[in-house]
Amino acid sequence: MSDDNVEDHSVLFSIVVNNLGVLLDSQLTMTNQITALSRSCFFHLRRLKSIKQSLTPEAIRTLVQAFVSSRLDSCNSLLAGVSNQLLDKLQRIQNAAARFVTGARRSEHITPVLRDLHWLPVRQRIMFKTAVLVYKCQHGTAPQYLQAYCEPMSARSSRRLRSASSSLLAVPRTRTNYGDRGFAVHGPRVWNSLPDELRSPDITLTTFRNKLKTLLFNV
Repeated sequence: MSDDNVEDHSVLFSIVVNNLGVLLDSQLTMTNQITALSRSCFFHLRRLKSIKQSLTPEAIRTLVQAFVSSRLDSCNSLLAGVSNQLLDKLQRIQNAAARFVTGARRSEHITPVLRDLHWLPVRQRIMFKTAVLVYKCQHGTAPQYLQAYCEPMSARSSRRLRSASSSLLAVPRTRTNYGDRGFAVHGPRVWNSLPDELRSPDITLTTFRNKLKTLLFNV
């Protein structure tokens, strides 16, 4: 073991760090992550374009899912609450991928194209991921530390409230935008925004996912 005095060394702070493949900046804007994601996805789309003529439609869709869509979905719950400008940047990636798969022209409206592919837009995908995670917390299949953030609203009152029968969750108060973006706040808010049918404790995960996707297509 070195005898060097710890006081003689300094710890350098990083403006951006990589944690499990996600680039986190000091202000948690997610700008670096989305910039890197955009660069990577468009790089793969350009590579696929060079061999598109040799691929079947099924192969094209599979490869786009593997190299683009999967990257958009990876850790996307961390993007809750980021600026609309950054989300629009991600939406342009998905739009380009959808046009690549279907051959749709840039002049065509993208919403029908995404619907035909059964692809939720980026904002709705983030909401979908969050809602499914809260569902799992409600049914005991999510990590315990996440379940602790999904507290029934009725548990905070000594009286029996209407919220007890409607499966609403308590939303903690925060003073910053960072706090609002955390799962402890964003998760319950997304859950409480769902219709009573989807918050029913008797609904299965498969049915929940299917009905949630249908709902979000119309948001």
